[in-house]
Amino acid sequence: MIRAALIATPMLLVAGVASAQDSHAHHHPQPQQPPAKVADPHAGHTMPAPTADPHAGHIMPAPAADPHAGHTMPAPTADPHAGHTMPPPTADPHAGHTMPAPAADPHAGHVTPTPRVDPPVVGPSAAALSGPAHAADRYFDPADMAKSRAVIAHENGAMPTTALFIDKLEYSAGDGPDHGAWKVQGWTGGDINRLWLKTDGEFDLNDGVEAAGVELLYSRAVAPFWDVQAGLRQDYSRDSSDPTSLVLAVQGLAPYWWETSASVYMSTKGDVTAELEAEYDQRITQKLILQPVIGVSLSAQDIPERQIGSGVSSIEAGLRLRYEIRKEFAPYVGVDWSRAFGQTRDWREASGSDASETRFVVGIKAWL
Repeated sequence: MIRAALIATPMLLVAGVASAQDSHAHHHPQPQQPPAKVADPHAGHTMPAPTADPHAGHIMPAPAADPHAGHTMPAPTADPHAGHTMPPPTADPHAGHTMPAPAADPHAGHVTPTPRVDPPVVGPSAAALSGPAHAADRYFDPADMAKSRAVIAHENGAMPTTALFIDKLEYSAGDGPDHGAWKVQGWTGGDINRLWLKTDGEFDLNDGVEAAGVELLYSRAVAPFWDVQAGLRQDYSRDSSDPTSLVLAVQGLAPYWWETSASVYMSTKGDVTAELEAEYDQRITQKLILQPVIGVSLSAQDIPERQIGSGVSSIEAGLRLRYEIRKEFAPYVGVDWSRAFGQTRDWREASGSDASETRFVVGIKAWL
């Protein structure tokens, strides 16, 4: 029975499949619709022609040979630190410290000046010095032009002029007897050569002139504001002899506007003395002027008859305040201080005079 069942089962399965196929044999298959065609997005467009190959017809170079072909490459170098124990990193010594703020740049905001470049100094060309000394001589008679230049020079400085200066005419009162003093100088001539006349002295209001000196000098300008002078001086005094001396002097305007003079005297007796003097006008206003004055007297030897000792015999310093009523006329008041040194001091004290004196003065300064 079991065997009959096993044989019948396959036969039943084949009969079922045949019956199922026969059930669909009467059905007509439905025809399939073809899919709709998609519109060409480039329809109606003119497509560009394909670009020509830029390398068409070129012979391409053969690949370069490997420069290392056939070389035996060295084995990699062994790591020198393999198997070493590396030390731990060092701790930062500044860890936890508050670092100071960076210092401000002292030049911040400063404008660095542009270095100065001086233009090159170019002298005149050789052609500029090839003509006559005066260009007008090329077009006019040189003799006539020389006369014209002489006239112009005469009218603009070469003509002789004359001036007279009253540096001081004053009365003084102080430690000793009251007396007056003067200092006057004048000149006549041109800008280069001049003839000078100088005089100075002291007088008593009751007894007249006590001491005086007169100088006659030839002067020549040797530099701007400086003259060299030479001539004679005659002294007069009631208490001593009256020497005649040769004079050599320098007079001019020193730096910082100090009016300076230095004179050396050699008397007929062989005595050599010298005097230095400097004064300066400090303008307080256009009319009010303060004038400091300093003078030094020196001698090469003792001169007993004139009570003059060797070396620095005396120093005088003064300060005068004047008011210029006009440029040519100015009254002043002031103070003078003087002191004798060495043998000069001893002779003055022996004669009853003071070695040091302070005197108040009043006077006038003028020029013509």
